[in-house]
Amino acid sequence: MILSPKDQITTPQAAVIVINFILGSGLLTLPRSATEKVHTPDVWISVILGGILTMIAGVIMVKLSQKFPQKTFYQYCNEIIGKWVGGLLSLFIICYFLLTSGFQLRSMAEVISYLLLEGTPTWAITMIFMWVGLYLIIGGINPIARLFEIILPLTVIFFLVVVFMSIKIFEIDNLRPVLGEGVIPVLKGVKTTALAFTGPEIMLLLIPFMNHPQKAVKALLVGVSIPLIFYVITVVMVIGALSVEGVVTRTWPTLDLIRSFEVSGLIFERFESLLLVVWIMQIFSSFTISYYAAALGLAQLSKKSIHPFMFGLLPILYIIAMIPKNINDQFKIGDFIGNVALWLFGLLPLLLLIISRIKGGKYETIT
Repeated sequence: MILSPKDQITTPQAAVIVINFILGSGLLTLPRSATEKVHTPDVWISVILGGILTMIAGVIMVKLSQKFPQKTFYQYCNEIIGKWVGGLLSLFIICYFLLTSGFQLRSMAEVISYLLLEGTPTWAITMIFMWVGLYLIIGGINPIARLFEIILPLTVIFFLVVVFMSIKIFEIDNLRPVLGEGVIPVLKGVKTTALAFTGPEIMLLLIPFMNHPQKAVKALLVGVSIPLIFYVITVVMVIGALSVEGVVTRTWPTLDLIRSFEVSGLIFERFESLLLVVWIMQIFSSFTISYYAAALGLAQLSKKSIHPFMFGLLPILYIIAMIPKNINDQFKIGDFIGNVALWLFGLLPLLLLIISRIKGGKYETIT
């Protein structure tokens, strides 16, 4: 695949794309979903373990893709396991990215309609973001990376300011005792927390766009480490302020944390709107990059231009976003996507890497 200079991204841009893909609805839902599994204050340990497992899986994906530095997963998969099986596998991954994109689109619409634009039809919010996303991805990977570079610093500043302003209601006793019930509850939460880190799979497609693909492992590790820090801070602050019992009874515990305090005398006395701005930008990032990944896959499988697929996927994304009837259905779809990701990207890249090494010597490997 021959890329023009405008399609190239730097190593920091690759890391930023991974960070923005991972940081989505997990900021709002991870404390509740993980605490439901662990039922102890040790959720933060589960988050760290989940992040480490994600790094290991991500490095395997990068090492696989580095054996084919000029090709995306959709292109080199056929060389490893054959045209038909590889094509079928690529279709599965395209469907995964489509489902992920539709899920993120609906999540964005749900929270905006519930907290910001009450009474606004979900379909109206959904369609606006669909067209804005289309406008962004038409330019290719470079405009996406540049926008993400703008979004990430804003996210870091807003998020840290808002979360740490809740320190006045933080109770360290809510996080004690550490490992009071042993390691078994912690291990039960590892799968749930690992699912919150879905996103490194985008590296299967990014390496041919990188101007220094040999630095892809570094980009991946940075890309997972930043969300790991965010998630640990979020879980610690939410449980410390609301307690384990308080977290499991809330749909959006992070938002409830921000809404549980106010600071008088400032321009803003309540800060949930700032957190929502951060969250909407992040989930828009997840939506657009997965949308682009699906369109890219269809274009490369069919060896056609990507632009017709970008337009053609819009009605499909709308249908996927409208499938959940309520927020519970939405959470079930999120769990399903996470479980699919566990199998598709937790085990499959390792098997393909083993097969490619057994074949050996036939591929252009980065040194």
